[in-house]
Amino acid sequence: MKSLVIVLLAAGGAIGQTQSQTAAQSETAAQSQAAENQPAPQHSALEVQPGAPVIKQRDLWDQSGVFHPFVRMPRYILQDQKDIWTSPLHTAKSDAKYWAIFGGAVAALIATDHLTVKDLPNTSSQVSFGTWTSRFGSAYSLIPISAGFYFIGTGTHDDRLRETGLLCFETLIDSNVVAQAVKMATDRARPLETDGDGHFEAGAHGRWNSGFPSGHAINTWAMASVVAHQYPHPRIIPVLAYAFAATVVVARVGAREHFPGDVAAGSAMGWFIGDYVYGRRHNSELDPKPSAAQRVLNHVRLNLALQ
Repeated sequence: MKSLVIVLLAAGGAIGQTQSQTAAQSETAAQSQAAENQPAPQHSALEVQPGAPVIKQRDLWDQSGVFHPFVRMPRYILQDQKDIWTSPLHTAKSDAKYWAIFGGAVAALIATDHLTVKDLPNTSSQVSFGTWTSRFGSAYSLIPISAGFYFIGTGTHDDRLRETGLLCFETLIDSNVVAQAVKMATDRARPLETDGDGHFEAGAHGRWNSGFPSGHAINTWAMASVVAHQYPHPRIIPVLAYAFAATVVVARVGAREHFPGDVAAGSAMGWFIGDYVYGRRHNSELDPKPSAAQRVLNHVRLNLALQ
């Protein structure tokens, strides 16, 4: 209480000593300073043209039914797929470096995949642990997590949490469509199929079961990308999200279900899809605003500095 009185007195004294012109400048600068001290809203890394958000103003928890925002999702998915598959035609120059970095890394891994998997211990305990751990990246794990975001957010009247669930749903659908299309086109053999060298157009169990890219990797990294974009602060949230996704992809290699190139490609594709969906569908009105206390303290510090 004593500290609060001191702060208020300092604010009153500073404001009283400021002339009218300076006060106007101070107010503008204070707003700028407050914005700088508040965690900045996360933006997509890619240059994505914002589209219709998954949570609109009429969808806020007290203005519509629980399932109303899902009505638009099929149309959004179609728009997403059009943009994703035509993205090479309109990639910004600033985004090209991402394609080059991840494309080069995946190509290098694919070239050495058959050697890498043979250097692993490949013990029964490794395979068992990898198989068990990779279950966290399965649809029966990720879908309930997405539903949890949405329905817990609905129950607690937290629209940002609701939006996270919707973004996760949309991202998972997008990533699955992309993964299955690429699988059908590549038909890559898995580590325990044929001669173990991971040849393309050589899958032993049909194109739907192609090893490239990893479905677990693309799904977990897509969801992790959405969560990390939605909650960049505190830093532990994106760290945990990406650690979860990394654990799943390592487990898929350990279970001998995929080559490193498969999970690297899936991870990169998933992250890009999550980044795209966030940039396209995020409602910026849900970004955190500076608290009243933060605005007062920023104004006090600014006025004291101007004296």
